[in-house]
Amino acid sequence: MKSVYLSLGSNLGDRVANMRKALQMLSGARVEIRRVSCFYRTEPVDSGPQAWFVNCVAEAGTDLMPLQLLRACQSVERALGRRPGIGKGPRPIDIDILLYQSSVVRSAALVIPHPRMESRRFVLIPLREIAPHLRHPISQQTIPQMLSALADAGQVIRLRPE
Repeated sequence: MKSVYLSLGSNLGDRVANMRKALQMLSGARVEIRRVSCFYRTEPVDSGPQAWFVNCVAEAGTDLMPLQLLRACQSVERALGRRPGIGKGPRPIDIDILLYQSSVVRSAALVIPHPRMESRRFVLIPLREIAPHLRHPISQQTIPQMLSALADAGQVIRLRPE
């Protein structure tokens, strides 16, 4: 099983329920969820005005290859109502592959490590919570190092457990 890290976000409908359902559905798609960060309410960045997101990061194990994992994530997104072409607009669920072991993947369909993870507080804060020891496979920076170098990039507020 390969260790992978996924970022999940939702800003349409019941955001927390969308996240929980996505995690459950991934588990049925040959993705073994091992740990999940707390959920965070996060300010949208790099987009026009829209509702705030709920985000988390999950550590998982999988025997899927990177492009197969991408297809599994996209299948879950579609099943939960994500429509193609929405990009950075409002969406019921968004699942990004942050890291796949220490692999570097560069293809037209997929880039790993996620090309913007180092600039996203809403990714780095939950990732630090569950895996502060990780190193970016290219820069070799730890998650805390990436966070300390980050300029302000939107508010990230930890939600209280239900």
